[in-house]
Amino acid sequence: MFWIISAAMTLVVAGAILRPFLRGGQARAIPAAAYDLGVYRDQLREVDRDVKRGVLTEAEAGRLRTEIGRKILDADRALSRHAAGDGPAARPWLAVALLVLAVAASAAVYWREGSPRMPDVPLKGRIAAADARLAALPAQAELEARAPVREPPVADPEYAQLIEKLREAVARNPDDQQGLELLAEHEARLGNIAAATEAQTRLIALRGDAAEPFDHARLALLRVEAAGGVVSAEAAAEVATALRLDPRLPQARYLQGLAYAQNDRPDLAFELWRDLLETSAPGAPWNLTIRQLMPELAWFAGHPEYRPPEAAAPGMPALPGPDADAMAAAGEMSAEEREQMVRGMVTNLETRLATEGGTPEEWARLITSLVRIGDDSHAQEILAEARARFGATPEAAAVIEAAAAEVGLDGNAEAGADAGPAAAPTPAAAAAAE
Repeated sequence: MFWIISAAMTLVVAGAILRPFLRGGQARAIPAAAYDLGVYRDQLREVDRDVKRGVLTEAEAGRLRTEIGRKILDADRALSRHAAGDGPAARPWLAVALLVLAVAASAAVYWREGSPRMPDVPLKGRIAAADARLAALPAQAELEARAPVREPPVADPEYAQLIEKLREAVARNPDDQQGLELLAEHEARLGNIAAATEAQTRLIALRGDAAEPFDHARLALLRVEAAGGVVSAEAAAEVATALRLDPRLPQARYLQGLAYAQNDRPDLAFELWRDLLETSAPGAPWNLTIRQLMPELAWFAGHPEYRPPEAAAPGMPALPGPDADAMAAAGEMSAEEREQMVRGMVTNLETRLATEGGTPEEWARLITSLVRIGDDSHAQEILAEARARFGATPEAAAVIEAAAAEVGLDGNAEAGADAGPAAAPTPAAAAAAE
């Protein structure tokens, strides 16, 4: 049916193009002089009307009539030459040849670049093909080989030195679960995704059946990061395990929706992300990404009328990873070394946000961290900068204000005049935060 309709439309268009050339057999094309004569005659009549209205004097009208008369004589001579056979004659055979050549060239390009032999694929067939792709996702190694190489962020020297001590401590005690958890977290922050994945994999192996759902979700997140944002077969397996242990784990549901969206199942991704958006805490960091992707996803899923719920003022999401007790128990670090590590983490985060930008949640985390290490004045400066950066986006600004309220900073400071839109978190950053 498609080819019949295409052929019929081609014939109709070709006939409309050739009709002026074929009408009257070998009739000559109407010369431009014939149209010019009509224009000049209209101009003469317009001069007479202007004289009657008093717009032109007789002297001015005479000069105009003389000029127009010269143009009429030139056009009349051109028309006479055309009538005598000096003008170009219509060539219908040339028009037919050019049209056939254009159609043939278009068909050749489509035959080479298109898929003329591809059969119609009904909706059921497309869904089946997408499900087959989901069941046979690419391997992690294949995706990592194709992923672009990213330069790791520049770490504060003191922070990097402390992480090196942590590596040495974990190497001395490779079965220390708290040390591995801490190492996976900070290797990921340093951009060492391979090392973070190795530590997280070792942690899950040690915990066995006692591994938490978020342990598997974090490993899936690291695999997605290493694969350039694409969900691999190994990452999908970790997501499935996390959802089996906790079907409502938001990080795992987010990554599952990402896998659906990447493999032509916008219907499933839409339903999953809509529920996640409407049931998550207002300040959940993945909400910002989902809100940005939802309009296009809803359109492809057949729900173009969908509008996300209004964003309420969010609370501060908890930082994923080990708590303070776990940090204190990791390795053989003194109190001073642990304090230096915390300050190094804060400095490293501030450096990265200053040079590369970041999500509202990361700016909020920097504000609260500065207060907690006793640097209230600098926290106030960062708060003012964050307000200027995210003030134009209510949802992002709410995250900043929630952080300020949590640590008791002034909520009425100037927001700044150069407010700009919030930077959207990457899928991995959104899935990592709790």
